[in-house]
Amino acid sequence: MKALQMTDSIPRFAMSKGLARLRPGTFWGPLACMRYRDVDPPDLPTPEWLRVRTTYGGICGSDIGTITLHASTTTSVFTSFPFTFGHENAGVISELGPATPAGFEVGQRVVVDPLLSYEQRGIENPDGIPANLCQIFDLGDVSEGLMTGFCRDTGGSWSEEFVAHPSQVLQVPDNVSDEEAVLTEPFAVSLHAVLQNMPSDDDTVLVIGGGVIGLCTIAALRGLGSKARIIAIARYGFQAEEAQRLGADVVLGKTRGKALDQKLLETLGARSLKPVLGPNLIVGGADVVFDCVGSPSSFEQGVRFAGSGGTVVLIGLAGKLDGIDWTPVWLNELTIRGAFAYAMEEWQGEELSTMALALRLMAEKKVDLGSLVTHRFALDDYREALTTVTSKGNSGVVKAVFDFR
Repeated sequence: MKALQMTDSIPRFAMSKGLARLRPGTFWGPLACMRYRDVDPPDLPTPEWLRVRTTYGGICGSDIGTITLHASTTTSVFTSFPFTFGHENAGVISELGPATPAGFEVGQRVVVDPLLSYEQRGIENPDGIPANLCQIFDLGDVSEGLMTGFCRDTGGSWSEEFVAHPSQVLQVPDNVSDEEAVLTEPFAVSLHAVLQNMPSDDDTVLVIGGGVIGLCTIAALRGLGSKARIIAIARYGFQAEEAQRLGADVVLGKTRGKALDQKLLETLGARSLKPVLGPNLIVGGADVVFDCVGSPSSFEQGVRFAGSGGTVVLIGLAGKLDGIDWTPVWLNELTIRGAFAYAMEEWQGEELSTMALALRLMAEKKVDLGSLVTHRFALDDYREALTTVTSKGNSGVVKAVFDFR
């Protein structure tokens, strides 16, 4: 079968990194670390595992960061090459292993929680450490990998099929479309971040970023019943429209720099004081900030516009953030928190996985995310797909997927 895989070729890394300055398409060209090629379907790692035929494979910002060699190499210790991309997924069970437990059937519509933690690796968890914080992503029954789509043994949804441990597999409710189902994973990312940092109803929340994670964060807040005032920053008009539809009270965009700062000041009711040198000090601000971008500029914007005693949550995959003025962090006693993936959550007296809660909110129509899938591509049109995703201003893409139907 065909698959899009990532290799760890140092010569390819060096060549594509250098040439990309002149030709951005180099990252999905013949010299790239990403390869489009024939691969054998992955074997079932143990008899409990099962096989999933892909319906949709979502294209995530973390995939793009890996392909363009922009992502931090820190987590490469939890990666095994060559791996098939694709952790966002929707599919159908196509094969059961000889020891797959009861309750699974060939033909079931499913999504796969991609996290490869204790249970998936056949490792006991006597201390009850949350799955996303396990730090054993290099041990056990499968090769190194934080999740499906970054592990050579599991395959990924950027191919016709991949394999999953039964503990990862969730049945898709009949009233949830495939377009919504493929968004379960990014929605769960935002849900986890919001559940860990739930604002009060009288709080002001600032959501930085109008991409899928930013939009899903707004949806998560409203889907969980938050009445907090939500201010969103969206770069493009089509993102702003979705942010408003999903429940943002105020959406700021189309401006940057000082003009955006002024709009934020007015919206937050904050003051701006000019120091001898450098950017203005902001007095007042949001109670909770969700940075859904993870860039140096978005993080600095987050800490500047967080109010005294506020919380800044990093959902975007921040790597090296150079040149940040950390003065507001200590001056305003801010809390800086990270949010990684998903786990088991406490919600309304019940313990359930974030992915299961995401599907429940979709099925109960507390959120409506299907329209976020704006572009579909065949796998062999991957060059067009990646060009589209990396030029949002021209393409108007919100979420692009590989379509295997």
